[in-house]
Amino acid sequence: MQKKIIQRQVDDAVVTRLVASGVSPLLARLYSARGVEDEAGLSVSLNQIIPPSQLTNSTTMAKLLADAIAEQKKILIVGDYDADGATATAVAVKGLLSMGAQVDFLVPNRFEYGYGLTPKIVQLAATMTPDVIVTVDNGIASVAGVAEANKLGMQVFITDHHLPGDETPQAACIVNPNQRGCDFESKNLAGVGVMFYVLLALRAELRERGAFSEKQEPNLTELLDLVALGTVADLVKLDANNRILVEQGLRRIRAGACCAGISALLKVAGRDQSQVNAQDLGFYVGPRLNAAGRLDDMRLGIQCLLAGEAEAMTIAQSLHDLNTERRSIESSMQDEALASLDNITVGNQYSISLFEPSWHQGVVGILASRIKEQYNRPVIAFAEVDDGLLKGSGRSISGLHLRDALDMVTKRDPSLIVTFGGHAMAAGLSIPQDRLLAFQKAFEEVVRELLTPADLQAVIQTDGGFEAEEMSLLNAQALAKQVWGQGFAPPLFSDEFSVVNQRIVGNKHLKILLEKQSKRFDAIYFGQTESLPEKVEVAYQLQVNTYKGVQSVQLQLVHAS
Repeated sequence: MQKKIIQRQVDDAVVTRLVASGVSPLLARLYSARGVEDEAGLSVSLNQIIPPSQLTNSTTMAKLLADAIAEQKKILIVGDYDADGATATAVAVKGLLSMGAQVDFLVPNRFEYGYGLTPKIVQLAATMTPDVIVTVDNGIASVAGVAEANKLGMQVFITDHHLPGDETPQAACIVNPNQRGCDFESKNLAGVGVMFYVLLALRAELRERGAFSEKQEPNLTELLDLVALGTVADLVKLDANNRILVEQGLRRIRAGACCAGISALLKVAGRDQSQVNAQDLGFYVGPRLNAAGRLDDMRLGIQCLLAGEAEAMTIAQSLHDLNTERRSIESSMQDEALASLDNITVGNQYSISLFEPSWHQGVVGILASRIKEQYNRPVIAFAEVDDGLLKGSGRSISGLHLRDALDMVTKRDPSLIVTFGGHAMAAGLSIPQDRLLAFQKAFEEVVRELLTPADLQAVIQTDGGFEAEEMSLLNAQALAKQVWGQGFAPPLFSDEFSVVNQRIVGNKHLKILLEKQSKRFDAIYFGQTESLPEKVEVAYQLQVNTYKGVQSVQLQLVHAS
């Protein structure tokens, strides 16, 4: 697909202001292009996060949890099966235990029980005889499940960050920055961030009750490694508040003050813990943790995060093996999907909906993401499940709120979708298998109404070019230390180079030597085997390459024309 390269806009006055405060000219330019206006927007101090008291119902839930702890009620954490859900569950268990709670956790197998606090999951939870269920990273859409829990005499406290549906569950308390009536400034907290905020509020409540008069307060900063991992892995927007949480978590990981599970996952992924950055969490740790929920049972991932050193290493190796299997399944599914697209003129479509009977339901989300990246269309990939249903996972593009689009589909024809939920950029749904063709047609019609042809033009935003002498190891190291991610994009530069030589490595990547202004740079272009012309315009990341303990500059190409 032809991609259009545009340069991010920079406010020169902001750059001047940031440089005057001690920020390097390079970083000042990058920060300005990402909406930072002054030095305050770069704070990484934990005392600069939005106070927990401003998160609607956090104080109320803290009082309820403090009462439950005082009465020694049994608390059951019910989590989600992705990395955010796993880290949120681990944070809840560790945090509540540190404050004297009786706590256990349950993360249902996604293939047997599906997503959210369903009546079936509540019945399973009831076998563990809890007094209180606390959901993490789910629950806001669990109307029937909460009703079932209420009927069985269990209180439900919901902590979630997903968008609410038309009906609100009748839970004892709900903490969700995206619920109606919540004016919390950051709507971008991940599920793990919401639970961390609840624990901060709970500690304050227990402090007020004198619970720590004869014992030391729990140090909740010890949970920030998990908060950072879940926040990055869930691809929520890294606004100023989330960047503080992630930066503080990264500092703990680099200092070796993180849980044994994260250390073990970094080790099996071959990453240097002392140099870890947000991209390492997103590309190496998160996928290995997610592999448990995709192919097996996320309980394995949570156990890794709660384990001691020896056990964590054993589990991390199992997760690494699962991730290798997941990648193999994904590769095979992607080949099948792309082959089926050969018979479709994608250019005439505004959306892509695909199904193959052999596809694995744990991997369709990644598949949808890969196809979306290739064709810049909203994509939903379906896998077969029981009871004549297809389970779909969708990924969207800028300009289309995917959950709202699905809402429009179901309002026009309620027979097309059984369940759905999600965000602007990602959503899940289930449909009757015999309604697939009708769904594809209805979804295409809705997407055509909401998007324009210009929205389908793939755009690459870059931060402009470098002088050759600026492309230094020092600058690459400075960039690697910053928190980049969703909504605060990693720096991407564009320049014209001469190609000195190029060769294929690993059968599917280009290793290139590029030249600019008489200086030469090693480069890698993953997933590319076609040779580049002698003169080429490229979009690239300036990275640190470490080989046998020696660091050097490397350009990672993401586009060439």
